[in-house]
Amino acid sequence: MGVLRSEPSTPVRPEVERAAALLADARDVTLLAHVNPDADALGSAVALGIALRRRGAAVRVSFGHPAEVPESLRGLDPIGIVVPADEVPEVPPLLVALDAGSLGRLGRLADRVAATTAAGGEVIVLDHHVSNTRFGTHNVVDDRAEATAVIVLRVLDALGAEIDPLIARCLYAGLATDTRCFRIADAETYTVAARLVAAGVDPDATLRPLLDTHPFGWMGMLATVLSGARLEPDAAQGLGWVHAAVRTADAAGLRGEDVDSVIDILRSTREAEVSVVFKETGPRTWTLSLRAIGKLDVGAVAGALGGGGHRLASGATLHGELDEIVDQVRSALEAAPRL
Repeated sequence: MGVLRSEPSTPVRPEVERAAALLADARDVTLLAHVNPDADALGSAVALGIALRRRGAAVRVSFGHPAEVPESLRGLDPIGIVVPADEVPEVPPLLVALDAGSLGRLGRLADRVAATTAAGGEVIVLDHHVSNTRFGTHNVVDDRAEATAVIVLRVLDALGAEIDPLIARCLYAGLATDTRCFRIADAETYTVAARLVAAGVDPDATLRPLLDTHPFGWMGMLATVLSGARLEPDAAQGLGWVHAAVRTADAAGLRGEDVDSVIDILRSTREAEVSVVFKETGPRTWTLSLRAIGKLDVGAVAGALGGGGHRLASGATLHGELDEIVDQVRSALEAAPRL
């Protein structure tokens, strides 16, 4: 296995060609993932950044929060292309936002978008969220793509970039995690995955630190949180929902990715169409992770609550007492569109 020359797996659309043309001529590029980046956001940014650096551009990847790369994602950046938010230029000449459905998802770095456009620069948005607000000067948004990594691969194809094991690993990480290890995937997704494996990806070595590695304290947190989980079989339009809360004390000493994994366990509840985890992130502040099996649009639910995301996976941040917030979500689920 080794380096593969890019070959477009789907027809190159005009917006992809335009984005590639802007990137091909760029000498300085800043790539921003969304706050609390996941493997798709950071992997997509690093993969594109590596390809652009090889073309001779000055490249940096960053995100607004947290201050450091989450531990489970550090293996995606062996060349040190990720920099702290404080090192992002005040006015990047060319800015690329990846996997961010709205300006707010860039957190403290959102002001770079206005600064770049005010200076006559370009802002390229690469994303696959149906709720994307098209906040760039050039938007490449495909809500049918299973991951932003798929869109980045199309851009790399248009650039004629080589997909070597380093780039392939980043893209595979994003693709696999956003499709729940290919359980939500179409034929193109499997084709892309096969192409990345052929380029040199070791699937187990790539995914184990992302999905299957936790400290021992994680077990205790799970025991506490799941013991308080509640099933409401008649709620969510009679389809049922299950919910649990992770309080600050429950998560003490654990990584963000350890806490985020709770939703994947909760969603296995057979009697519930919808699963929700409420994570305490500050005084009277709760971040929600919502998941659906396939009958309700939780993206619309999150949108009604001020958040966003996909039809089957979304999130939001709410302020108030937990009981009040649970009531808000319960009511929103009764009004959720059916799929």
